[in-house]
Amino acid sequence: MAARIGIGVIGAGKHGRRYLAHIVRDVPFLELRALSRRDAAQGAAQAKELGVRFHADWRDLVVDPEVQAVVAVVPPSLHRQIAEAVATAGRALLIEKPLATTGADALATRTRLRDAGVPCLMAHTLRWNTVAQTVRNEIQRLGPLRALALNQRFEPSALDWLDRPEISGGGILLHTGVHSFDLVRFLTGAEVARVWCRTSRVVTTRTEDNFVATFDLTGSDALVSVTGCRATAGRSGLIDAACRDAQVVADHQLHFAHRIRGLERTPIDLPPAAQTVRATLESFAALLEAGTTPPTTLTDGVCSVMIAEACMRSAAEGRAVDVPAVAP
Repeated sequence: MAARIGIGVIGAGKHGRRYLAHIVRDVPFLELRALSRRDAAQGAAQAKELGVRFHADWRDLVVDPEVQAVVAVVPPSLHRQIAEAVATAGRALLIEKPLATTGADALATRTRLRDAGVPCLMAHTLRWNTVAQTVRNEIQRLGPLRALALNQRFEPSALDWLDRPEISGGGILLHTGVHSFDLVRFLTGAEVARVWCRTSRVVTTRTEDNFVATFDLTGSDALVSVTGCRATAGRSGLIDAACRDAQVVADHQLHFAHRIRGLERTPIDLPPAAQTVRATLESFAALLEAGTTPPTTLTDGVCSVMIAEACMRSAAEGRAVDVPAVAP
């Protein structure tokens, strides 16, 4: 077995703890060496429990000689700074979504990391979801896509910074909407050319927590709608795809899928549900160990932010907005 890669995790809160647990338990090629967290007291306690170094300043983690690769699980307003530091230090990077708070920053972040030639993986984790993968295969098998509807729904978030736009950059469109926006591109193989979006605030006060959007795709006549809600009890992730030869109705949160012809509904056999954070880390390990191309890239991150930004502009201006094309 090749030497283990030293990992430093920036951001060890609710989602960051998932990464920590999988690095320690489940991905042998990766070895946790250091962590950084804004809450220094909790971070130091976590580091002591895990037997690794703690850095109160994430910049010190990036240049730690024991760290060869960085996992960033932080508010997106920090992503461009972290990317700059990682590129300068020549570290590999796994970065959580969204890639940035604006399309311009997303493009600049991609350019800096590409120019540095460092291995990068964009953590749009639904790419590893087995329901999403199965639906994609079904769409390809059942003839041209006619219509696609996605929704993703959550309970209100306990993270106060999500409603602080100076840190979060936006609300549900940017923070969970990008999952669905990337899923549209993954399922259809097409780019989003134009959006029309409406938003509302139910629980939040400074950012949106509900949205509905319609998309025009490049090279496809399929009608696409995407909705999101972070103001309800329970979670769901509905995928409703109408193809020429049949329909597929599935849920990537609840792990079911059915094929529908006429009034006949047939369950689709699904692989076991994937632990998507673990699968993301395993793909990162394969990238570092063997150069294996991951299923999602920085360009995917840029495209999702561009779509979110266009949706925000559409909601603010009350009109359809074009989504800038992104070069590969």
